[in-house]
Amino acid sequence: MKRHPVAFLLIVLIPLALGFGVGYSIRPSAAATAGESQHVSFESALPSSVNVPDRPSQDQITESRQNAITRAVAKVSPATVGINVTEIREQPGLIQVDPMFRRFFGDDFWRQFVGPQRYQVRNLGSGVVISSDGYIVTNYHVAGNASEITVTFVGGDRMKAELVGSDALTDIALLKVDGKDLPYAILGRSDDVIIGEWAIALGNPFGLFEINDKPTVTVGVISSVGMNLGRQGNSVYRDMIETDAAINQGNSGGPLVNSRGEVVGINTIIFTGGVSQAFVGYGFAIPVNKVKKVVAELRKRGKVVRDIWTGFESQQVDARIARYFGLSEVRGVIVSDIYSKSPAERAGMKVGDIILEIDGDKVNSEEELFAILSDANPGDVLKLKVYRERKLLDIELKLEQKSP
Repeated sequence: MKRHPVAFLLIVLIPLALGFGVGYSIRPSAAATAGESQHVSFESALPSSVNVPDRPSQDQITESRQNAITRAVAKVSPATVGINVTEIREQPGLIQVDPMFRRFFGDDFWRQFVGPQRYQVRNLGSGVVISSDGYIVTNYHVAGNASEITVTFVGGDRMKAELVGSDALTDIALLKVDGKDLPYAILGRSDDVIIGEWAIALGNPFGLFEINDKPTVTVGVISSVGMNLGRQGNSVYRDMIETDAAINQGNSGGPLVNSRGEVVGINTIIFTGGVSQAFVGYGFAIPVNKVKKVVAELRKRGKVVRDIWTGFESQQVDARIARYFGLSEVRGVIVSDIYSKSPAERAGMKVGDIILEIDGDKVNSEEELFAILSDANPGDVLKLKVYRERKLLDIELKLEQKSP
């Protein structure tokens, strides 16, 4: 077929012209071809409708790392202190000397061998400031027998402290430094502690406070509450708060804090499982509600007065007694005597009653009965669950002040 020359030119030249135009539109400008730099940033290449976020500043990054725990630590850390104490202890003399020999060499010579030998013991622990004028709470076993007490604050300031009062039974001591406008911690409530909530322990484990003048922080959860550990040494531990936040030697007396930065307990003892003296899983804190009560007594009297009178005598239930009275298990204490015109008599108690519970706490032994009564005060009303004639009875016992 014969091609028309004009048509052939149109078919060939029009696409070339279009191609040249497109190619030209994306070619660098004449200035660029002349040697100018033609750097095109990623942002400028995006359509104007796309917003590119600014890079976060260091302040923004730091703020994003803040959480309830870091805020609680910042709140309580300035009120946490390290405590160093010196105690004077005594031990029996090395030998016993007949008085007739004392006239030889003189008393000064024999005194180094006979009679109590005095020696110094240094101890360390933790504490928490609870008022701006310098009241500090710690454990009795940290500072209760101290002859000299030095308190180290965050930042390294050191002050001498005096012992206001102490209570061996609850293992609480109250100190005072001569200060004002001091940072102090807020005492919360231990009766609304939730098992599983965050628990933060601050203190002076192994004396580490002395290295950088700051408390060591460990974090865990509230593992359990109402733990009755019984008597250990001079103290009776009841209603303790259990936590898996690491507590070690030196943490004693430091605060256990919730995520709001409130003190809910005073770290006191650790469970070692008989393996070592180091933390192997759980620690225990005195609930702050009890601390408040004891501290109020110590500020007022320097000691806690517990002259209560129940009006009954008791002994522990053994297998023979349990079998005789028809108890299904061996536990409780049996009332062996009741005094005339006493709280027990007024409450309607009788000889032979077996006390199984007091205020919902099981009474398995005389030791546990003593532990429960050690927390009570004159005027308190105790709710007893009593086993009598194969029946369970509820009895209210109002405690009275013991006569001098």
